[in-house]
Amino acid sequence: MQCEHIRVLLAGYQDGELDREEQELVEKHLAQCPDCRAELARLDRVKEVAQKVKYDDLPLEVWEGYWQSIYRRTERGLGWIFLSLGAIILAGAGIFYLVRDFFLSPSIGIFLKVGLGALIAGGLFLSTSALRERIFAYQRDRYKEVER
Repeated sequence: MQCEHIRVLLAGYQDGELDREEQELVEKHLAQCPDCRAELARLDRVKEVAQKVKYDDLPLEVWEGYWQSIYRRTERGLGWIFLSLGAIILAGAGIFYLVRDFFLSPSIGIFLKVGLGALIAGGLFLSTSALRERIFAYQRDRYKEVER
């Protein structure tokens, strides 16, 4: 039990992060326990190797591709935002004029109003259903990250 507790503290001891009481506890234990001393030596070797690791710089082509990719994603994102905004504005205006000039007009019969309302409702339900299905399939596509 004592060794388990000390081994939890070894990394903090190695990095000088323990308070004075914990540090003294670890040092007393290390003086008596060869297994924990061996574990500290192993951690020292790991730390030494980790400090020697250097990362290679990426080739220029990779960075150029990265920034071009970001630019394309930003450009497409803005394009979709403006397209969506325009479609929402036009759809809102269309709905306003349709209600004002068609559905509220007393000169148009109720049969035509119900028929057009049913046609619009059916189109909205089918479009929503198809869009939901596409989103569902896209989210679960395991190969969407694979280039074609």
